[in-house]
Amino acid sequence: MRGLAPAACRKVARRDATGMEEVRPTGLKRGIPFLVALALIALWEVLTLVHLFPAMLLPSPLSVLQEIPRIFTVGYGGQTLLTDIWVSSARIAAGFVIAVVVGVPIGILMASSEVAFQAIDPLLQFVRPVPPLALVPLLVLWFGIGETSKGLVIMLGTIPVIILNTISGVRSTPRQRVQVAQCLGATRWQILRHVTLPSALPEVFTGMRVGIGVGWTCLVAAEIIAATAGLGWLVQEAGQQLQVGIIFIAILAIGLIGYAMDLLIRLLEHALVPWKGKA
Repeated sequence: MRGLAPAACRKVARRDATGMEEVRPTGLKRGIPFLVALALIALWEVLTLVHLFPAMLLPSPLSVLQEIPRIFTVGYGGQTLLTDIWVSSARIAAGFVIAVVVGVPIGILMASSEVAFQAIDPLLQFVRPVPPLALVPLLVLWFGIGETSKGLVIMLGTIPVIILNTISGVRSTPRQRVQVAQCLGATRWQILRHVTLPSALPEVFTGMRVGIGVGWTCLVAAEIIAATAGLGWLVQEAGQQLQVGIIFIAILAIGLIGYAMDLLIRLLEHALVPWKGKA
């Protein structure tokens, strides 16, 4: 009778630690993001056909697509799209890496020392609700419109997220793991390196994924106000000339690069935290 079981009953599935059924992804499920993208493009095309907005304010997908080769080769505002992509990507990478390198040790220190927490937390809570856009004019006055001011805007906007997630990760380390390490004679440094930090890494990577989005928000704001190149500058420049197609291309580039950076962080997390989500 086993051989007569319906195919639906023979599907390959497994259950995780919570008892929920986890079905292996199929080709259709992997194609869902592409189907969603096609649906959005179709909706966009419908909106242009019904003339909900004038063609100058909402160009068709085809007209935007036709603009892409020109902006890659001829460019806009004296430089190509590749130049703007490179400038913005370099800025976000530099500011984000500095935020991680500085924020993770500060978060570990604050989670491990009550004195450090009481000393740093008031400043952190003061800076955290301040919109990065409010800091741009001040940083431009201090450091000019060069790369320093933009890197600082990205770092100041991103570092609170990194610090708070690191604190949460360190404090969520199971006490039993620390006690076992102590019983085995581990030093404080060894406990930090082999117990605390690995336990905190999932939260740290979550903070990094949130932070990369915040970083792009800060960068675009800074480039709109004070820049001569970059995707934020491109949006501002095209908006002043009512070049809506160029604005769509710049937004698309920002979204794709941000998505690629998020995927890179996830791949890094998978390599460094292979046990995450496993019983």
